[in-house]
Amino acid sequence: MDLIELRHISKRFGHHVVLSDVSLNIETGKCIVVIGASGTGKSVLLKHIVGLLRPDVGEVWFDGQRIDNLPERKLMIVRQRFGFLFQMGALFDSLTVIDNVAFPLVEHTKKPPEEIARIAQHKLAMVGLPEVGKKMPMELSGGQRKRVALARAIALDPDVILYDEPTTGLDPIRSDVINELIIKLQRELQVTSIVVTHDMNSAFKVADRIVMLHEGGIVFDGTPEELQHEEKPIVRQFVLGEAGAKELATLREVSE
Repeated sequence: MDLIELRHISKRFGHHVVLSDVSLNIETGKCIVVIGASGTGKSVLLKHIVGLLRPDVGEVWFDGQRIDNLPERKLMIVRQRFGFLFQMGALFDSLTVIDNVAFPLVEHTKKPPEEIARIAQHKLAMVGLPEVGKKMPMELSGGQRKRVALARAIALDPDVILYDEPTTGLDPIRSDVINELIIKLQRELQVTSIVVTHDMNSAFKVADRIVMLHEGGIVFDGTPEELQHEEKPIVRQFVLGEAGAKELATLREVSE
């Protein structure tokens, strides 16, 4: 069953077309990874899914309801069903770790403080950091901050978790910890996961399905196994991390 559906989405900023007639269905309970070069619209796609951007053309549907035309008040209710792990974590430096995790519960529920504290502590335990609640974000490593931000993203028990470059800035070991958490949370919380990443190791590990964006459109949509055998040059180049003929020609011109 499809939980999210993008129907013929187009978006431009000034003269720059970011998405052009993109259609995408996302099944409930699956992990879909979105890959593509910088500037191909991956984060813009995420923002359409959660209603932070509205398409110039097309429709966004969530759980059987069209959401791109909702007034902001109703859209806020829909957004509470999403958890968002921002690229840099976006923790509040002035709040303790546990207060960061509790923030969505304070803002969007009427639960008593004792229950909020209990839930926040439980979410920290889920990401393997039960002992850091009293610390400030600046006292944590980069990997720990990402995990705290993930604990905050699941505070309201969302149906969908959106991950925007979750392993950026982390070494391979800490990156793999995040990958394992993505898999764990999808299994234990039975959430739908949407991961935007440049990290192909991460993509192959966590994905049920991988979509690649290029020049505003989808150029690949399939399983990790199918991606490994894809012969389309632009896809192969990205997966292998190789410079293309155009880039190499430019470098030769500069050197000459």
